[in-house]
Amino acid sequence: MPLIGKAVGNVDFPNLYANLSGTAYPSAQAARDAGAAAIYYGTFINFFINFLIIAFVMFLIIKAAAKMEKAKVAAAPTTKTCPYCKTDIPIDAVRCPQCTAELPGA
Repeated sequence: MPLIGKAVGNVDFPNLYANLSGTAYPSAQAARDAGAAAIYYGTFINFFINFLIIAFVMFLIIKAAAKMEKAKVAAAPTTKTCPYCKTDIPIDAVRCPQCTAELPGA
């Protein structure tokens, strides 16, 4: 967060707040200690930016892990199609059990 604060002009995000009481306070912590009514939006911005940074890093880690998985190799075919009746038969068959046709190349 210090790097992001420096990048946007030396902003200390946790010290940003909107004072709802009439009294001025030097910092958000001083307003909290005094129990002043205020909206501490700087803390929200701080948590939100931290969440975005962590979510982006987790996305990159998961993306890298997905790339490292090996692709699954397709299994060798165990059947072929009869050219006459179009039924599936074992790859070593020399005659179709459905139409009793002698298979070419067998």
